[in-house]
Amino acid sequence: MNAHHYDAIVLGAGAAGMMAALTAGQRGRRVLLVDHADAPGKKILISGGGRCNFTNIHTAADRYISENTHFARSALSRYTPADFIALVNRHGISWHEKTLGQLFCDQSAGQIVDMLMVECRHGGVTFAFGQPVTALDHADGLYRITLNGVEHCAPSLVLATGGLSIPKMGATGFAHEIARRFGLPMVQTRPALVPFTLGEDEALFRSLSGVSAEIVVRNGKTAFREAALFTHRGLSGPAMLQISSYWQHRTPIHVDFLPDEKQDWLLEEKRARPKATVRSTLARRLPERLAETLAGRLGVEAELGNCRDAALRTAADQMARWPFHPNGTEGYAKAEVTAGGISTKALSQKTMEATKVLGLYAIGEAVDVTGWLGGYNFQWAWASGKAAGEAV
Repeated sequence: MNAHHYDAIVLGAGAAGMMAALTAGQRGRRVLLVDHADAPGKKILISGGGRCNFTNIHTAADRYISENTHFARSALSRYTPADFIALVNRHGISWHEKTLGQLFCDQSAGQIVDMLMVECRHGGVTFAFGQPVTALDHADGLYRITLNGVEHCAPSLVLATGGLSIPKMGATGFAHEIARRFGLPMVQTRPALVPFTLGEDEALFRSLSGVSAEIVVRNGKTAFREAALFTHRGLSGPAMLQISSYWQHRTPIHVDFLPDEKQDWLLEEKRARPKATVRSTLARRLPERLAETLAGRLGVEAELGNCRDAALRTAADQMARWPFHPNGTEGYAKAEVTAGGISTKALSQKTMEATKVLGLYAIGEAVDVTGWLGGYNFQWAWASGKAAGEAV
C-alpha cells in the first residue's frame, strides 16, 4: 500500500488542533489535519452560548490546574491573549468583553472556526474530516495512520483530540489511549467546570430550581465570587462550575450568601429595624424564594428586636459559611472540560513533544492542564497548539 507522506499529522480539528495545523502549515510544513467528525470545531461552535468565549485578558499560569503548576507558563507567555486578539482583528471579527476579562464574538462562534480554517488553507493544510483512524503505528521514525483504508505517514504526530467532556459532541478518550500505547504517564481524569448534584438531605434547595444569586464559594483556600444557580439536581452557575475543578468527592463546599455584609450586619439591622424578621431582612438582599428557604433553615422566626444578639451572630455566621455536601457532579455529559489527562511530566513545556517518544506531541484538553471558566481553556488551546505547530 502506497502511503501519503506529510511532515506532520494532527489528530483532532478542535481549537488546539487547528492552531497547530495552521502554524505548522504556514511554516511550510506539509500537514494533514484529521477528525472523525464531519466538520471542524464542533465544540467551538457551541461555546459561549454560540458566541465563543475565545480568550481571557487576565490569562496567567496560576489560573490553571495541573500536577505541574508551572508547566503552562512557557506556552502561555509566548502566545498571549493579545496575539489571538490580533488574529481576530485581522479577520474583521467584532468582539466584546463581557465580565472578568472574558472576550466573546459579537456575532457567532462560527466566525472563529471560519477564521481558523482560512488560516489553515493559507498554510496549505490537507483536511481529512469525517474519517476515523482505523489503525495507528510507529516504525522507522514514521507515524502511520489508516483512514478509509488509505495509509498516511509523517515523522510527527500531534494528539489534539481533546478530553472526555460532552460525549454527545463526539468527545472520546482517543488521545489518552494513544498516549498510553506509547507509554506516556497519565493523571486520573475527572469532569471539571461541571454542575454539582445534591443528595436527599439537601433536597429542600432543589425546590429553588431556577433561582440565582451572586455569592462567594470556597473549597479549602480556593474561592470564587460569581453567580450561583440552583437547579432541579443541585448547584450550577459560574461560581459552582469554577469551584468544581478543585472539589474532592465527599468534601463540603461553603457558600457566603452575603459577601458584602460585615460580620455584625444583623445586629445593625436589629438596631435599625427591630420589627423586621430575618426573612424580610434577607428578602431585601436576596431573591425572595432563597431568602425564605434560608430563613426557614436558620430557625430564627421572631422579630429582630426580640432576638438575642448571640442568635443573630450565629445566623450571620452560618450565612457566611453555609455548607453544602455534593454527592457528585453531572459528569462528563455536562462538564465543559476534562481535568487530568496526559501527564505534563512526559512533555516538553516549550514544544509539547513527549520527552521519551520522538515526534509525538500532545496539546490542548488532552493534557493535564485545566483552566478556569471564562476563556482560559481556549487560550491554553491556542498557546499549546502554537507551541507544537512551531516545533513539528
